[in-house]
Amino acid sequence: MKIQPLFDKIVIQPQKAEEKTASGIYIPDTAKQDKPQFGKVIAVGEESKIVKIGDTVVFAKYGPTELNIEGEEYLIVKEEDILAKI
Repeated sequence: MKIQPLFDKIVIQPQKAEEKTASGIYIPDTAKQDKPQFGKVIAVGEESKIVKIGDTVVFAKYGPTELNIEGEEYLIVKEEDILAKI
């Protein structure tokens, strides 16, 4: 399914939370922090001037709208909610 955001909206596929530490210890759900606030840009609206498809970005915690399509989680954010590119 292809998503085409409107205006200055950006579709992001968020990075998955870490399941285990670098040393191999599994992290229980109760010890995990909030969802990661960065991900990969999947689609951009025609008015977006800051990011392009494929960029990894950091976004505001309370800015995105969550969307689940065909079992995949996506976020739609306004361009002004993008804080940085990685």
